[in-house]
Amino acid sequence: MANTCNWGILGTANIARKNWKAMRIAENANLVAVASRDVAKAQAFIDECQSEVPFAQAPVAIGSYGAILQRKDLHAVYIPLPTGIRKEWVLKAAEAGKHVLCEKPCGGNAAELKEMIDACAANGVQFMDGVMFMHSARLPMLRRVLEDGKSVGDVRRITSQFSFSGPEEFRTGNIRVNPALEPFGALGDLGWYNIRFALWTMKNQLPVSVTGRMIAEQNGVPIEFSGELMFAGGVTSSFYCSFQTELQEWAHISGTLGGVTMPDFVIPFYGAESAFTVDQQVFHQKGCTFHFRSHPTRYAVKEYSEAMPEAQEVNMIRTFSELVNSGKLDVAWPEWSMNTQKVLDACLTSARRGGTEVKLS
Repeated sequence: MANTCNWGILGTANIARKNWKAMRIAENANLVAVASRDVAKAQAFIDECQSEVPFAQAPVAIGSYGAILQRKDLHAVYIPLPTGIRKEWVLKAAEAGKHVLCEKPCGGNAAELKEMIDACAANGVQFMDGVMFMHSARLPMLRRVLEDGKSVGDVRRITSQFSFSGPEEFRTGNIRVNPALEPFGALGDLGWYNIRFALWTMKNQLPVSVTGRMIAEQNGVPIEFSGELMFAGGVTSSFYCSFQTELQEWAHISGTLGGVTMPDFVIPFYGAESAFTVDQQVFHQKGCTFHFRSHPTRYAVKEYSEAMPEAQEVNMIRTFSELVNSGKLDVAWPEWSMNTQKVLDACLTSARRGGTEVKLS
């Protein structure tokens, strides 16, 4: 159909299963093919996903990344390949005229990512990274609260944590601790989201300077990391990401009048309303009596479920497909990716230098 974007997936990473479902639910998307270097692996992936979330016509298994890019019936590709080999296939996808939805971290550094983005622009195809929360229905609601002048006031501090405790087999065998495949480790896998949330809060304004701390590393890649971002006007942001700490994904924004708490800023709690809380706390002392009071207001959108048409991953696929179908490129999406990559690079550079300040131009 003319208003349907036909997709291909390069690779069979676990995260691709979520986007398989999103492509099935989005009314303007259709998954046509899945590629792996082993056609049997691609077919097994298709069989498993098709048994749970079936397309009317099962996608085709292809035993080559190059071969899927040559298909004339594909408009866009989703690339969840490891960071270490991602640039090659983004460039080839762009050259083949395929729009690119790219997993994060997007490139090995900002120079690599610029080459990828420039190739997409030169070939007239859209580039976007796979940060699903950017497409959540609650972010526009949060923006309205931040700008209403009375709930939070002027933003002064942004903090966040994204972590999970990987078992021993994860820390020894997962590609996220392989320096050739995922050189950023936890900083790329998790910290990308922390940095993006800070940038989103600041409307994609780059920090003036950053510092980073390598708390722990394995095979030369960060597995526990903290960063500090300094923005113009004195606004600051800190983040912590780790493969060694219990599962948490919270964010907090502090302002001159109140604060915002979001306990699930990356992946909304399943089966609960996608929400955040604004609290204006008051401390009062009279004589020997001390009162500390909380005045929370909860804001919520619909209950979150991956099967819902409003789920953030479905919105991402829908938005990308709309861009493809429109024939118009949105340059804001690659700008989000580039700024996130620049901050990530600077944080890692600082950490490698013992936590010294790195300025961003």
